[in-house]
Amino acid sequence: MKTLIIEDEVLAAKHLQAVLKETGDIHVIAVIESIAETVEWFKINPQPELIFMDIHLADGSAFEIFKHTEITCPVIFTTAYDEYALKAFKVNSVDYLLKPVDLHSVQNALEKLRTLSSSGNIQREIQNLIGSLADKKTFKTHFLVQVKGSKLVPLLAKDIAFIFIEYGQVKATTTEAKTYPLEYTLDELANILNPTDFFRANRQFIISRHSIKDMDLWFKNKLSVNLKVPVSEKILVSKARVSEFREWYAGIS
Repeated sequence: MKTLIIEDEVLAAKHLQAVLKETGDIHVIAVIESIAETVEWFKINPQPELIFMDIHLADGSAFEIFKHTEITCPVIFTTAYDEYALKAFKVNSVDYLLKPVDLHSVQNALEKLRTLSSSGNIQREIQNLIGSLADKKTFKTHFLVQVKGSKLVPLLAKDIAFIFIEYGQVKATTTEAKTYPLEYTLDELANILNPTDFFRANRQFIISRHSIKDMDLWFKNKLSVNLKVPVSEKILVSKARVSEFREWYAGIS
């Protein structure tokens, strides 16, 4: 089965390819990382027989793809959506896989898609799903990170205390003071994380609301934010953004 993978996390894509290889039925013809690349790919390539599509891509929601190109093949979504969105998937009878995926979940999803395809309902169900979720603003709730060689572990956004840049590498530190590398820029993370929970303090730091211990007034009307976990340098909010920070922390919209 000729299959396209749309996934912006390199580790997640490699892991998925390894799992799909185990099925013995799937041949991955391409791995695409963004909405823009996917739209261009469909302009010059025939429809695959199946797509595995991550919902959260670095350049936006994958549902945007359906607004720019016609997809007529079955789609299996990979996600870490919250409970509300998972209910929407179930209601619309389109399968989804929670990352990191495993062989058993893939096999179950393939069997479900075969059943829908044989009944002629697959396209209707996909369109129902798109209609129910495409206009809802959603945010990334987890990441896959590589630890100890080839081991992949999920990192939940709610467990992140702060995100920072160190020697050009973006990293996340958890509330348990564990640090992991992330495959995103700070600009991308500022767009895909829930702004209710995370604030871009400056060019080097994104901080989580629940990790804040207290704050100090600083030189030139800046604000120094102290976190509940150790940080190697002071996190300063500039004078121009202090008011915005206070409104964010107070929950003023």
